[in-house]
Amino acid sequence: MHINEMLADAEKTGQPSFSFEYFPPKTTQGVHNLYDRMERMYNFGPKFIDITWGAGGTIAELTCEMVVQAQTYFGLETCMHLTCTDMGEGKVNDALQKAYKAGCTNILALRGDPPREKEKWTATEGGFQYARDLVQHIRKKYGNHFDIGVAGYPEGCDDNRDEDQLLDHLKEKVDMGATFIVTQMFYDADNFVRWVGKVRDRGITIPIVPGIMPIATYASFLRRAKHMNCKIPEHFMAALEPVKNDDHAVRELGKTLVADMCRKILAAGIVHLHFYTMNLAQATRMVLEELDWMPTDNRPRKQALPWKQSLGLGRREEDVRPAFWRNRGKSYVTRTQEWDEFPNGRWGDSRSPAFGELDAYGIGLTGTNESNRKKWGEPKSIQDIASLFVRYVEQDLDSLPWSEAPLTSEADSIKQDLIDLNKRGLLTINSQPAVNGVKSNHPVHGWGPPNGYVYQKAYLELLVSPEVLQQILPRIHDHPDLSYYAVTKTGSLKTNAPSEGPNAVTWGVFPGKEIVQPTIVESISFLAWKDEAFRLGVDWAHCHESGTPSRALIDEIMNDWYLINIVNNDFHQPRTIFELFQGLTVKGLNEEVIVPPTETNGVQAEALD
Repeated sequence: MHINEMLADAEKTGQPSFSFEYFPPKTTQGVHNLYDRMERMYNFGPKFIDITWGAGGTIAELTCEMVVQAQTYFGLETCMHLTCTDMGEGKVNDALQKAYKAGCTNILALRGDPPREKEKWTATEGGFQYARDLVQHIRKKYGNHFDIGVAGYPEGCDDNRDEDQLLDHLKEKVDMGATFIVTQMFYDADNFVRWVGKVRDRGITIPIVPGIMPIATYASFLRRAKHMNCKIPEHFMAALEPVKNDDHAVRELGKTLVADMCRKILAAGIVHLHFYTMNLAQATRMVLEELDWMPTDNRPRKQALPWKQSLGLGRREEDVRPAFWRNRGKSYVTRTQEWDEFPNGRWGDSRSPAFGELDAYGIGLTGTNESNRKKWGEPKSIQDIASLFVRYVEQDLDSLPWSEAPLTSEADSIKQDLIDLNKRGLLTINSQPAVNGVKSNHPVHGWGPPNGYVYQKAYLELLVSPEVLQQILPRIHDHPDLSYYAVTKTGSLKTNAPSEGPNAVTWGVFPGKEIVQPTIVESISFLAWKDEAFRLGVDWAHCHESGTPSRALIDEIMNDWYLINIVNNDFHQPRTIFELFQGLTVKGLNEEVIVPPTETNGVQAEALD
């Protein structure tokens, strides 16, 4: 979606909106941490984000990679910065093509700052001299595919303080095809409002988005203001100077000062604010809370579907996903990124040699062996593993090998049931409670357009021992409303499903629409998930040295146990799926695995005796 359209919607509805800026971190760990933060800040409800351009080499590549991740996995409309600095036409075209393939439809076209080793900005040979030239090139090459933003300078820029000349340049960029303006940061709201008036007097009518820099610490506030040569109002300094050594007090006062500035901007007719986050969440969140813009239980962030919708190229119409990847959305997007269309790409036949090895998708357990041992310990009994699962359900642990993120509030109504199952060694990987027609604006289960109703079948997926499976199958067969798939690592499949076709486990009924069925269970996709689920377990086992009890225990579970999913097709009966397991406990729950000594170890043991 073009940023222009988002801003038009905000103006039409009278509901102000906001967006975030991020920059590429310098280290691999910094990138992973930023992705985690972007995912959390997704829930704040930004209309879009933008990623700054890292001129040259690997940082430029990282900008493109972050755009891909934001679009395809996080489902965030993303605007990619693109500068003329150190960029010949070939490099510019390569970056634009990557943005296009990622499904990105917004570019912020900038001249860029000179490299650190140069005092003055000079164009690269075969490159572009001015931002207007870059705008013209993008428009000529891609037509209207990209909405093109340009920079505005309410207080001048580094190498030019002549306001009238800068406004002339702005008009030239607009004449070349720019469709929105994002300003440099400022704290003087009165001057910004005056500047907007001068922009309009020049006949420039495209939307203006003010750049807002929250205040995190006194030192960073002064440093950034000085770097951007922006004026600090006297009342800002009068409030912050006395508490400059108290970061908490600075943030508290800062949020009020910045929020008041935002209110003045909004009162002048601006409908959208763009926050320079500096890759941090707290200061931005505090300003949004002060403005009362953060989602709450009464005002939840609305999603069109019960899972994050990808905005990758060709995926915008995707409206069906298998239930199995509920807790591994990034993996699902990665494995299906080459599909031509959704939902009809499907998995194909998992027995086909064209199906592909998991390694081809980079699927596996993340983190180092050491960090994973630190996170999940060194289990020596099924009880130890069960305790990890209980801690996850109790939200004392934020991830498991099969779950990338903490358990959500959707599980609250079945939380005690999940704890009870795991305490008995029945290891729950995925679940959802039955839902019988809650409103689509429900704070927990709601999704989709207003005035609709949402339904869910109770769903449970878990790892069980062969003995437990033997006892559970007759109980399932006594309940005609229950359907299941159970499979081993080697692919031995048992099921009572009447066909290989999809079984909808989530659906919504909305005014003026056909019934939407966005989450399904089916055999082919379950077999694809089976490979991944057992691979994750094997990777976990390999976090421990060969010959250790932990390695032997997890390997035994992966080699012998079943992965089973159960659906209760009668959504009026939320308890049946848990009643199946009454009285069942895994055999040898508290027995520690004893690893027999190797021949070498035995010799060493005799010598010690």
